[in-house]
Amino acid sequence: MKKSLLPSKICPVCHRPFTWRKKWERNWPDVKYCSKRCAGDRTAKSKESQD
Repeated sequence: MKKSLLPSKICPVCHRPFTWRKKWERNWPDVKYCSKRCAGDRTAKSKESQD
């Protein structure tokens, strides 16, 4: 399958596009972040905006 045909999303933390991966096949609708780093940074970013 060509990469250009794979679905993609925008990461809400880093605002970069990321494409579907085989390991996300079963839960693609639930995937929100492009990496573990962005998933961890989501709380740090929200705490900064509250200060």
